[in-house]
Amino acid sequence: METIPAQPRRALRIVLPGGSGQVGQMLARHFQERGHHVTVLTRGPYTPPWQTVHWDGEHRGAWIETLEGADLCINLAGRNVNCRYTAANRQDLYDSRIRSTELLNQVITELADPPRVWMNASAATIYRRTVDDHGIDLPADETSELDGEPSGAEGWVKRRGFAARVARDWEAAFFQTETPRTRKVALRSAVTFSPTTGNVFALLSNLVRLSLGGTQGNGRQFVTWIHEADYARAVEFILAHEELDGPINLAAPNPLPNRAFMSGLRDAWEMPNGLPAPSLAIELGAFFLRTEAELVLQSCRAIPGRLLNAGFEFEFPDWPEAAEDLVRQWRNRE
Repeated sequence: METIPAQPRRALRIVLPGGSGQVGQMLARHFQERGHHVTVLTRGPYTPPWQTVHWDGEHRGAWIETLEGADLCINLAGRNVNCRYTAANRQDLYDSRIRSTELLNQVITELADPPRVWMNASAATIYRRTVDDHGIDLPADETSELDGEPSGAEGWVKRRGFAARVARDWEAAFFQTETPRTRKVALRSAVTFSPTTGNVFALLSNLVRLSLGGTQGNGRQFVTWIHEADYARAVEFILAHEELDGPINLAAPNPLPNRAFMSGLRDAWEMPNGLPAPSLAIELGAFFLRTEAELVLQSCRAIPGRLLNAGFEFEFPDWPEAAEDLVRQWRNRE
């Protein structure tokens, strides 16, 4: 199996539109530590150890110069999904992704020396959920059928239809413009786990440490996940393999049901017990926290078919080992 070279052959110029969030900062740190030049395009000011340039994701500006001659553009722009899906928020979730992608298409096609590779964020929840005769989710790879429009379903199922539509339209906006000098890759990402505050790992870990980290809902819904180290390594792998383009799943090869997922996290924290949270309790809690219960209750079993077929080796293919590593890093930072 092929491995990624330990040392880069030359310093790369990498631009991260919308790269001030969890995944963007993780990637910026990863590439900066390896001697590459990183520029983050961001709406709000912050002071990281890499270059930042202002953009709003809707209008042209001085940020365009950072893309000229870049080796890699990774567009992560889009409003955080951790919010209530009100009509206004749904529109913002949709527009912030579509408009920024359309703008980058316009700009990149006009550059004299456009980025060699453009990776655009997408979501592993884009796939239609299919189950076997026992009601168990079947795995979905890049050849699987995409989710369609919701057909009158109620509750979080209807909202899942919205999320799938956003992902489909996001990718359509990405691929609608041909960029002959720029290779395009849609990163259908799973939930990315990092040992830092303010993200899903921190939230779930807090529940576990308070003995509240039991099974969520019925516990049968699949959790598709990826360790931050494998996310960054997969991006490097895709960059190095010129034959890889189009949609690619960024997910660990072994998604697992919520019951086993939470059990693995409790084991990593050495917490033997955790109170379960029925679906109704999650719905009520999400309402008061101004978020959506579907972020926990929806089932997704995406697998990284194209990465595995290309020879990528995951450092953390299984959740128990990934959880142990994340907890170890968290404790070392406390």
